[in-house]
Amino acid sequence: MTSVAEVIVKVLEENHVERIYGLPGDSIDPLVDAVRKSEKIKYIQVRHEEGAAFAASAESKITGGPTACMGTSGPGSIHLVNGLYDAKMDHAPVIALSGQVESDMLGHDYFQEVNLVKLMDDVAVFNRMIVNPENAEYLMRRAIREAVTKRGVAHINLPVDILRESADYHEPKTSVVPKVEYTVDFSDALKMINESQKPVIMIGGGAKGSSTELNEFAEKLGAPVIYALNGKGILPDDDPKVMGGIGLLGSKPSIEAIDEADLLIMLGTSFPYVNFLPKNTKVIQVDLNPSNIGKRIGVDVEYPIPVKDFLKIRAEVKEKGEKHYAKLQKSKKEWISDLEKQEKEDSTPLKPQYVAYLTSQKCRKDAVIVTDVGNVTMWTARHFRASGQQTFLFSSWLGSMGFGIPAGVGASLATGKQVISFVGDGGFAMTMMEMITAKKYGLPIKVVVYNNTKLGMIKFEQEVMGYPEWGVDLVNPDFVKLAEAMGFTGFRLESHDEGESVMEKFLSVEGPALLEAVVNPNERPMPPKLTFAQAEKYVLSIFREKLERI
Repeated sequence: MTSVAEVIVKVLEENHVERIYGLPGDSIDPLVDAVRKSEKIKYIQVRHEEGAAFAASAESKITGGPTACMGTSGPGSIHLVNGLYDAKMDHAPVIALSGQVESDMLGHDYFQEVNLVKLMDDVAVFNRMIVNPENAEYLMRRAIREAVTKRGVAHINLPVDILRESADYHEPKTSVVPKVEYTVDFSDALKMINESQKPVIMIGGGAKGSSTELNEFAEKLGAPVIYALNGKGILPDDDPKVMGGIGLLGSKPSIEAIDEADLLIMLGTSFPYVNFLPKNTKVIQVDLNPSNIGKRIGVDVEYPIPVKDFLKIRAEVKEKGEKHYAKLQKSKKEWISDLEKQEKEDSTPLKPQYVAYLTSQKCRKDAVIVTDVGNVTMWTARHFRASGQQTFLFSSWLGSMGFGIPAGVGASLATGKQVISFVGDGGFAMTMMEMITAKKYGLPIKVVVYNNTKLGMIKFEQEVMGYPEWGVDLVNPDFVKLAEAMGFTGFRLESHDEGESVMEKFLSVEGPALLEAVVNPNERPMPPKLTFAQAEKYVLSIFREKLERI
């Protein structure tokens, strides 16, 4: 006879969950012991449960499969919530297992008794407490199915006495999933595409895994490609078709492409900043999630199917003679030239743009690039030249500071590739303890810290809203000494002249390493094609829009 805890672990094994991130605690110790005895699931001990959820979310974003994290009763599981919201908002299937006091103590205001089912109600697509041992196997299988099919968080709350109870475990039936063949009528889309003179393709995370088909489709249309943040790296940035990002993190040629477009083809994106989208342009939208279609702007033709399936249409598209993207090359070259001026400026303190660019030139072409939240996101989005083989991870929709280092842990375990985490000094201090996790498990992650002694993005927002800079100064430790105390090799970069040699040494370290880049705190993350005065006006309009909605 197996225990409920062992049944839970067996179901996780069935579904190819390879790791469970978390910390032990009295209310989940039976579960921890069941993981100890598992030959297929590895326990990853983090230093804070928020890091567990971030790491699980990052792993799932890379693999597309379910991952797991756990926390003990009360505070341990409360700590999971922020990372679980990252998984929810980026549609990563994460199984959250939370401990609970003995079932006969529920409702007694017992020590560490928290209504975790109620707490998780908004973040989870499936949310239950196991109250009957015989129901444990069913609930676990259903939780994983719901997380995978609905692309979100499934939460199971586990009273400790129930975990210790005996339960039957039934081997799952071997199911065969037949290959589904279906036909799609592309005639309306083909008509619009073939009549278009200036088509533009906009890609997001839903286009991942379709690089080859996307490249062929865009070439046949002669269409420029612009990307939302999650679309970065699907095609190389130096491809003449790729105009760069869109929105506040975007580029001038991408704005020009949008402004001139007579057809916008949105592939796997529900880009939120509608002020950057065209108002009177024909739109084709492809998204596996039907609820995303038409969410931002009106759509003329919609396809709730995988992007890869839509791109089969390329065989039927008429080859266009003159490439529209070729007409934008002058604008793109001017934009790259502007970026290079920033990147090559030999100034003290360093320009953060230089650090992002230099890393992109020295790192591996198939590296995993994890980026925290703040100005650091801008430097990666614009100045890291993607090779087209790299994987990029962001806290895209939640936008949570502190994502970078724990997500680097999850990415390293999931891929075994070179992992580089870009973090600001503010976000670094929030979750830096997960560097200890990386060291413990021998993960050679590379952490680049932008040290500008400021909460830089907040400083910029205060400025454009007309407020004085206040409350954003940071008193930072010696990041190199801190890294060395946690078993990392530490480097400091302060001058342009030493950039290449320091970066090469940093990236060549076999184990984990940290690079502290001392950068200019007054470097503004300017929106594309806007002066500071225009940026002020634009950002204020966004805040007014938010206030009106409130």
